[in-house]
Amino acid sequence: MNLLKSLAFLCLAVVGTAGPGTIMAQDAVVAAPDVDALFTDGNRKLHRNKQVVYHIMKDLLEAGRWDEAHRYLTERYVQHNPNVASGRQAVVDFFKGLGMKPVPARLSAPVVQVIAQGDYVMVASVATLPHPAEAGKTYTTTWFDLFRMKDGKADEHWDSATIMAIPGK
Repeated sequence: MNLLKSLAFLCLAVVGTAGPGTIMAQDAVVAAPDVDALFTDGNRKLHRNKQVVYHIMKDLLEAGRWDEAHRYLTERYVQHNPNVASGRQAVVDFFKGLGMKPVPARLSAPVVQVIAQGDYVMVASVATLPHPAEAGKTYTTTWFDLFRMKDGKADEHWDSATIMAIPGK
């Protein structure tokens, strides 16, 4: 048995011995106290890249201002989320039906950390999900978005999404 299979078997064996109804403990994932500050940087290039991602999250995703996508996304915008096609127009078409709201003064997404290096910006956010074994309860985990920047715009995106059924899509 190779090492990976051995580790998987060991993990299943340990979980299996916990017994039915046993909840494995976790520390809740918590957002940073000043989310907006995470999108700043002393390095000029990294600051610019973080600010582009900040506006993607605040202006596009939170406020639905997809008419401004050309300011933050390249035309070819490569999308690695399995639910959304690549290309700026495909992304706009996917999200534009969600409606527009006023652009908030501050980002309300519960961001844990923003890390920028070279042409990449990674955002870790709190994801609160329904507990699969306990109706009415939730748990927290971490959602990751990674953007590759090109010429001051996001040109490629990865996240932790899995394929899901989307009503009306």
